Amino acid sequence: MAVNYGRVSAGVRECASASVRQCGGVTHALPHSRTHALLTLWLALALHFVAPAADAQEVRVRDLTTQGEQVPVRLMGYGLVVGLDGTGDRALGGRSGGQTVQSVANLLRRFHVEVPADVLTLRNVAAVLVTAEVSPYLRPGGRFEVQVASLGDARSVRGGVLWMTPLVAEAGGPALASAQGPLLLSEGGARRAGYTVETSARVPVGGVVEAELPRPAFAAVSRLLLKEPELGTATRIAAAINQQIGANTATVEDPGAIALTLPQAGGERAATLARIAELRVQPDRPARVVIDGRDGTVVAGGELPVGAATVSHAAVTLTVGGAAAPGAAGGPGGVQVGEGATVQQIAAALHAAEVAAGEIAAILEALRQVGALNAEIVVR
Repeated sequence: MAVNYGRVSAGVRECASASVRQCGGVTHALPHSRTHALLTLWLALALHFVAPAADAQEVRVRDLTTQGEQVPVRLMGYGLVVGLDGTGDRALGGRSGGQTVQSVANLLRRFHVEVPADVLTLRNVAAVLVTAEVSPYLRPGGRFEVQVASLGDARSVRGGVLWMTPLVAEAGGPALASAQGPLLLSEGGARRAGYTVETSARVPVGGVVEAELPRPAFAAVSRLLLKEPELGTATRIAAAINQQIGANTATVEDPGAIALTLPQAGGERAATLARIAELRVQPDRPARVVIDGRDGTVVAGGELPVGAATVSHAAVTLTVGGAAAPGAAGGPGGVQVGEGATVQQIAAALHAAEVAAGEIAAILEALRQVGALNAEIVVR
């Protein structure tokens, strides 16, 4: 919910000024008691929204770190996506059948249906690789998200369903989990020859743990590892731990690790770790711009101003500040914004000009290279 705090405070002053007043565009005639009640309500609302703003940048330690021995388990598998509308692997029987036709033939054979691979013609099936990353503490029956990516020449996996796929931690190892379910795709995708290429997707809760995962000893936890190593953040975390838990409990080893001195008793140790996880600190956030290369979504941390520059990429010319290049601003591919415009404003202007996602990423990276944008560019 977006709240204009200036208007809230102004409303408090305006509504407290008289018994007959105009508040929020509507004229009210109120007795003194109701005026006092209204003033109290406005103040409560103002405090409700303004109070969290002071610590809005504070983050829990659990969201900034992982336990030293808590190494995620990465799972992988090979499977089939079925139910596609003619956008699957363009596989034919015989020598050109490839792995998709052979996989379908093997799948049918497991159900005692013998169909020679050389007579199969498939358009609604795609061979895919399935990957996932789960916590080592997840027990059998626990669910997790899986990622699916096409392995063949399928044009799109939209509308498909992942057939039950065993997942292993290493090639040739025992199956530790399985995955299946309908695929979920974000809108957008690369355009090619008049159609949209959508070759990756996810299944939000499609994975299920079926065997015990390699699990570290909880009693051996003695360090916190920062998800994004940064010396200032590590120092703040250690200071917060020492202040709330006890002196010399935490020591900064390096920008990515904090050593802990914890009680040895199991219950007390777990309680201390839980208290540490809930502590809040203000991390040092690097200036970063994240761009989704598929749909062009741009996420910038904070207000990142962009200096004067001109970037020409493909059929697009972006001018930030100053005079536009001759014929650029008025042309079909010309975009002009004022100097000091934020990354969000530039992204909105490029989207309005229907600039492709890949071109937006290239333009922002060019702005960084010339020094007009002081931020790290991450394209995912």
